[in-house]
Amino acid sequence: MSRRDAIILRAAAGWTLFIWVTRIRNILGDETRDTSFKVVHTLLAVVSVAFAVAIWRVASRSRSGRRSGDRADTSS
Repeated sequence: MSRRDAIILRAAAGWTLFIWVTRIRNILGDETRDTSFKVVHTLLAVVSVAFAVAIWRVASRSRSGRRSGDRADTSS
C-alpha cells in the first residue's frame, strides 16, 4: 500500500472516530431522546469505531511491513 493510500485510510478512520465520539456525547446528553434511541445509536457508534480501528490497524500494518522489508503479495 502506498503512503498516500495509508494516509487516506487513517484520515477516514480518524474522521469516523471524531464524528461518532462527538455524536454519542451529544446523544447521551440529550434528555429529549428515549433509551431505545440511545441504545441503537450507541451500538452503531461501537460498530463504526471498531471498523475505524480496524482500518487504522490495516494502514499501520501495511506501512510497518513495508518499512521492515516484508512485502505483502500483491499478485491478485
